[in-house]
Amino acid sequence: MGLHDITDRIAKAEAEAGRAPGSVKLIAVSKVQPNARVEAVLETGHRVYGENRVQEAAGKWPEFRTRFDGIELHLIGPLQTNKARQALELFNAIHTLDRPKLAQTLARLAQEVGQCPPLFVQVNTGEEDQKAGVLPGQVDAFVGECRALDLPLAGLMCIPPVDEEPSLHFALLAKMAERNGLVSLSMGMSGDFERAIALGATHVRVGSAIFGERVKG
Repeated sequence: MGLHDITDRIAKAEAEAGRAPGSVKLIAVSKVQPNARVEAVLETGHRVYGENRVQEAAGKWPEFRTRFDGIELHLIGPLQTNKARQALELFNAIHTLDRPKLAQTLARLAQEVGQCPPLFVQVNTGEEDQKAGVLPGQVDAFVGECRALDLPLAGLMCIPPVDEEPSLHFALLAKMAERNGLVSLSMGMSGDFERAIALGATHVRVGSAIFGERVKG
């Protein structure tokens, strides 16, 4: 498995779903990966990456950006409000907007710095106690709150429960996005991205299948 295999599978899934070629963006999840592995993928020309932690990304990507043009960095892990300013400066998209306090902080900082990357509302589709995200029944109201703050909402994101059929969660997320006029869906990972594409994913997040198993320090 590797980047070429994943891009081939994405293209096939797009075709089988009647989607336009290139309509799905592959986020290569580079969190906890050695720089040498990330650099090897950068050398292939891939430019879209996902990180879980602001601090890790800040230590890794500025140097890469001096050497590789066009890098697009997505925050796919939880964002603490005290890291929000740094996240606005570092990331091209944030996939984990999950609570009113964070929305208010991002709105204030966006006014101060004059910019804000596209935001995805993270939805806890499985209503799991240990998982972050807005509950399905609160999504419409939260989207309304974010729009009232003039935040640039791109779409919704979810991470289905590991022991449930992900397609049910992908379909639910797509329905909520359509109802709220949101066009982007961040859903699908290494084990289920083809099912996500069939149900409308615009962004899929694949890590180990591209880089190999994560290295834990």
